[in-house]
Amino acid sequence: MKTIKSVAINDLSAGVTGQLDAETPLLRVQDLRRDYPLPRTRLLGPRPQVQALRGVSLDIHAGRSLGVVGESGSGKSTLARLVMALDTPSAGSVQLLGRDLHRLPARDLRAARRDLQMVFQDPYGSLDPRQTVQTIVTEPLQALANATKAEVRERAAEVLAQVGLRTGDAHKYAHEFSGGQRQRIAIARALITRPRLIVADEPVSALDVSVQAQVLNLLQDLQERHGMSYLLISHDLAVVQQLCDQVLVLHQGRVVERGAPQDLFSRPEHPYTQALLAAVPRLDAL
Repeated sequence: MKTIKSVAINDLSAGVTGQLDAETPLLRVQDLRRDYPLPRTRLLGPRPQVQALRGVSLDIHAGRSLGVVGESGSGKSTLARLVMALDTPSAGSVQLLGRDLHRLPARDLRAARRDLQMVFQDPYGSLDPRQTVQTIVTEPLQALANATKAEVRERAAEVLAQVGLRTGDAHKYAHEFSGGQRQRIAIARALITRPRLIVADEPVSALDVSVQAQVLNLLQDLQERHGMSYLLISHDLAVVQQLCDQVLVLHQGRVVERGAPQDLFSRPEHPYTQALLAAVPRLDAL
């Protein structure tokens, strides 16, 4: 995978073009915390809290991918929601292109979403069954940019072709496609605004193994062509190893280990990472 030295960026508030140098991260998460209140155990007692994230920090540079692994309840999906500004952190910051998403006014946050899109786990549940593919795919573009109908149709045809679908598929509905094709539709929707970062929360876990490979190859190809970055949330270590340059291991809301996948998976240092790797089924152990 090629390293991108510098990438042109848009100042969303001023509308001017600048440069993001190789040393400046595209995404910077600093000391991110999220506490959720629980029901009171006593009428007049304090409300207990569960700490979903406990001081998580990470960087993602342009054109690179970071995988986040951990068991269910480790805080992976909470991290994804906070990076997408779909939830509010209890403390810490999420900076995209140097701007704290959680401190932006609503109008500026709406504009910032041009550079930040998400692919969800369930390729069918994330698509409105009452809408055509054309409407589904172009919804982010219509919500974020002032484009003519002709421009919208042209962009839709472009992204559908990029994910291996035909122009005629734009007039069909989600139920007319296979699981892998539905996930391609979801990826096309994420690509429509030409984002710099895509947050993918278990993007292939609901797919058959053969279809998983097709979608992962598609994500790799799109990254090489467009220089986009991925934050990949997954419990599948093989998926992370194929797509990501760096891996971060979450356990009970804390980062317990991080590093290049080939190093971390071959020589894990933390007992939790060792346990994760030991739990992966192996043919020679059957």
